[in-house]
Amino acid sequence: MKQNVFFATSAFLLFFSVADGQNLTDQIAASLKTAEYQIKSQLSAFPDPVRYPRTVDKTGNIVATPINDWTEGFFPGCLWYLYELNGSPAIKDAAVKWTEGLEKLQYFTGNHDVGFLMYCSYGNAYRITKQHSYPAILVQSAKSLCTRYNKNVGAIESWNGRASWDGQYWNYPVIIDNMMNLELLYFASKHTGDPSFARIANRHAKTTAKNQFRKDFGSYHVVNYDTLTGKVLHRQTCQGFSDQSTWARGQAWGIYGYTMAYRETGNKKFLQLAENLASFWINHPNLPADGIPFWDFNAGQEGFRPDWKYDPGKFNPMPRDASAAAIACSAFLELSVLAPDGKKYLDAATQILASLTSPAYLAEKGTNGNFILKHSVGSIPHGAEVDVPLVYADYYFLESIFRYNKWIRKE
Repeated sequence: MKQNVFFATSAFLLFFSVADGQNLTDQIAASLKTAEYQIKSQLSAFPDPVRYPRTVDKTGNIVATPINDWTEGFFPGCLWYLYELNGSPAIKDAAVKWTEGLEKLQYFTGNHDVGFLMYCSYGNAYRITKQHSYPAILVQSAKSLCTRYNKNVGAIESWNGRASWDGQYWNYPVIIDNMMNLELLYFASKHTGDPSFARIANRHAKTTAKNQFRKDFGSYHVVNYDTLTGKVLHRQTCQGFSDQSTWARGQAWGIYGYTMAYRETGNKKFLQLAENLASFWINHPNLPADGIPFWDFNAGQEGFRPDWKYDPGKFNPMPRDASAAAIACSAFLELSVLAPDGKKYLDAATQILASLTSPAYLAEKGTNGNFILKHSVGSIPHGAEVDVPLVYADYYFLESIFRYNKWIRKE
């Protein structure tokens, strides 16, 4: 109960620091109208949950995926947040349909992404509707995720064994993105009363905290472990500029993941790490003035790998990543009401929101494959999804607006 009082009181006090931001309020309202138009257009193009919107191709046409990738949970998640923001019964009906289209994925054990797939969809669905059949699906999803846990390593394996970009072999790779899947495990423990799910989540978070960050609190993307001893074998990147650089979306996953872990556990070491990761972001000299990062905080910098296989110099200007900004924005909003000195995180979040709701990043209606945000990056090293819309950027953007409106402006 004390935490809830603190939460509401902090949000109330923070309201006064942004109450004069009428321009941002107007931009958010206009952005929601755009979001509703864009998402309804996507629903018209894809009336049934067979293929899920993800991005656009080189000709600007929408790309949708069957349920065989990691992003399918974000579109129903967008629908749930839009429903909460506009109250449309038609959007709620669509959210139910697109969520339930993923039901069979509760048994998916092929990688760590079951958390993204099921908690962004069914997690939001249960939070909003309290539909009695949804928790069992979420608990089974958590069981599926736990099959990838190795107690010797103390972490959940993200991908199956694979070669790295430079020929190393990752036999047990753990990526920073995996922190986002722990919320599913915390839910399962709360709902069932079985502490084993939360124990795995806590051990994974502690192992990641020990091995996935540098002294300056920049993050490694991939850490590869020996499965028998738990020894770290490699610290590398997959989607960043170099092994020693800090990939922007990975840093955002870390901020969000440890903020969530603190909310769920009250472990102050998780809060301290979340704040340190956030400070790296907010104070980094390469963060542009509008708060939207380049795809990697060290992209193109001297002193990093000169033999990098994908030349960032071909891009002019250097690509930004609105998806990383949206994830960090949502995390900063939560951190602003959980951390003792929350104003600096609220300031960072409102700066990002002001940018993302501006014409520089917000798409015009009927453009951008009917996605909401422009200028995100999937993986420059793979030459994939460079400077395009991405469904997960839209998801965390809508979550940020929901959190801003609910936590900061209303309660």
